[in-house]
Amino acid sequence: MIKYAVNLIKNTFHPLEIAESAHVEHGQMVLVRTEKGEEVAKVFLVNPIIAKAWETKMPEAVPLIRVLSKKDFETLDEIKIAEEEAFKTCKELVAQHNLQMNLVQTKYTFDRRKVTFYYTAPERVDFRGLLKDLTQVFKRVRIDLRHIGVRDETSLLCGNGLCGRPFCCCTFLRKFDSINIKLAKDQGMPITPGKISGTCGRLLCCLNYEYKNYIDAAKDMPPIGSGVMTPDGLGRVCSLHFLNNEIAVKTEDGKIKNYKKDEIEMVDSDVNIEIDIQDTTSIYQEQSDYNVDIKQLEDDRNSSTGNV
Repeated sequence: MIKYAVNLIKNTFHPLEIAESAHVEHGQMVLVRTEKGEEVAKVFLVNPIIAKAWETKMPEAVPLIRVLSKKDFETLDEIKIAEEEAFKTCKELVAQHNLQMNLVQTKYTFDRRKVTFYYTAPERVDFRGLLKDLTQVFKRVRIDLRHIGVRDETSLLCGNGLCGRPFCCCTFLRKFDSINIKLAKDQGMPITPGKISGTCGRLLCCLNYEYKNYIDAAKDMPPIGSGVMTPDGLGRVCSLHFLNNEIAVKTEDGKIKNYKKDEIEMVDSDVNIEIDIQDTTSIYQEQSDYNVDIKQLEDDRNSSTGNV
């Protein structure tokens, strides 16, 4: 059974492959070999429940090279400084070549045989001239210019979301599902960019999490604008409150009152009551203070590439 794992990029855990002669402990920093080369990672003791789950579908294991020594930590500090310098150099060259690309992060492998430049760009970038200049600066080093999406950028840099918790994309979320504005509207969310979009500038990933529950709840509720009979007489549905399972109805006296589903019945006849669906679609509806096209918040080909 797997006992230890390491935490790599995007907070992804991989079982640690340890030789019989080696010894590691929880919390130690170790050097491992990945498809990108030699990388430094932290060791974690694997929960027995997770270890058992991995028996059926085990993530790719990474072999241990060694536990970091004092000299290795010094080398690691030197690499961090080198990454900062490489980032600055590459950014200056991008500006010189007038390329429409945003440099996100620079990563060296521990052996310094490879340097990766992560960047976002709205369109395809011809970086042949940039690559030629980079090879003149970073000699005897393999250079990798890696295009990523804005969602990938956020998952790479990490941070906390509106909920106060770490971003889903850099903790447990491995695949970005398609998200559109309909998800927010169907759940009665405020159509305000600052409240339905994340740091990446796209709609919140969590809009997908409870969407099915809202759709299931809506199946038993009358459509907005339909005529209903309430304990207070005829009325028209003007909004649906999914979270507390209530329906807002405007009655003939002009008042709006909330009713439980079992307190009202739909009627076939037309109800001559005017409602403003635009303003009462949801109790959470707000006017946007941002001059932003809502469609820009939806996924496109530059949202994510899976190329991290």
